[in-house]
Amino acid sequence: MSRQLLGAAIATALAVTLTGCGSGGSSSDNALEIWIRQAPDSDSAKTAVKLADAFTKASGIKTKVVALFDDFETKLQQQAAQKKLPDIVINDTAQLGNMHTQGWLQEVDKAKLAGGDKVSEQAWKAAQGSDGKYYGTPFSAQAFALIIRKDWREKVGMEPPKTWDDLAKLAAAFTDKDPDGNGQKDTAGFVIPAGTKRGYASWYASSLIYANGGDFVKANGGGKFSPLVSDPKTVEAVQYLQDQFCKAKTVNPGAVSNDTTVTHEVFEKGQGGIYLVGPYVLARFVKSIGTDKIEVVPVPKGPSGGPGTLGEGENVYQMAGSDNVEGQKKFAEFAVSPDGQRIGMNKDANGAIVRLPVNSQVDMAAERQDPRWKVFQEAYANAVYAPPVPNWAPIRQDSADSINTVWADCSANVKTAMDTLSTKLTQELQTQKAS
Repeated sequence: MSRQLLGAAIATALAVTLTGCGSGGSSSDNALEIWIRQAPDSDSAKTAVKLADAFTKASGIKTKVVALFDDFETKLQQQAAQKKLPDIVINDTAQLGNMHTQGWLQEVDKAKLAGGDKVSEQAWKAAQGSDGKYYGTPFSAQAFALIIRKDWREKVGMEPPKTWDDLAKLAAAFTDKDPDGNGQKDTAGFVIPAGTKRGYASWYASSLIYANGGDFVKANGGGKFSPLVSDPKTVEAVQYLQDQFCKAKTVNPGAVSNDTTVTHEVFEKGQGGIYLVGPYVLARFVKSIGTDKIEVVPVPKGPSGGPGTLGEGENVYQMAGSDNVEGQKKFAEFAVSPDGQRIGMNKDANGAIVRLPVNSQVDMAAERQDPRWKVFQEAYANAVYAPPVPNWAPIRQDSADSINTVWADCSANVKTAMDTLSTKLTQELQTQKAS
């Protein structure tokens, strides 16, 4: 079917950035329309354009890149309602179930995808639906680690944290010992995106949950799952973080309302010194804070389990209803090729849309000179992806709502809240026919 972008007025309101390869912003030329969840005019959006331009040069297939950030899935729903889905969407692995259940995704034949055999099996698992079939092509991977103000740590005379107790003590020192030397008690240990938007509270907590051997759900075989949020290991991780909010008071003020956009700025402004996050902000912080002032440390193993950390990434999704199925497939193949991966990595510069390469033929050390990337790559060996339930989005959101509540309300009992969440997740899994 013909591809049309949002009308001019709507595009202005939604801050849509359109970049074409000789397309002039018109869809009359049947250009392959590519949506990516990145801020318009950002360095990441510009990297996506470089990738599309290189694909066009290699294949002769024209492209348009649409960079959107806020309410990305809502805008996709609007396009779906108009039967005008883009041809390609580059989006989070955790969104696969949400998009698949709405009928937006084409199945990917892994065996017939050129270069698919060079993609890591761990990355392929994140492109797999609850039925065992593949509905995306792995494009980027990432694991989470701690970005710490090294200059602050050295000023308070402490070593990099190796245990949860070490981490809590470092956070307390950053909060109480004036690590920035301005003579005021105006710094925090942790900066945390603890709001509920897009499930951020559970997204953040998940690394510590996995590091302690806990989880949100467990697989029972045959595509069936049951909640694990009331397991002692999961409860212990959420309790540890509530203690940071409520007892130690080592978390930046306002965290319970913040998303990552705000939290990035909090860290950059020197309002806190420990950020558990993915590698996608490393180059940004190197530039804004100073390379000698930050270090990357693995998430310490929890007292009851681990090691583990959140694993995520992006897939290339071939959207349903396209007139250009062959072009969709060729773009997916180019995206996972060594050339496509290197372009997406963007070396050490800001704007990487490939955080860790998924193609085994790409040597990250040869592309990036900053050794801190290696910490994230090594953490990926213990990374845990969202499980292949039919739709992970409502489970993440329900979990975020419950976790945010116990962080915002210091009188809340964590075990009671997790028991209540377990009941809610049981109902959600039953609704998804996955229980």
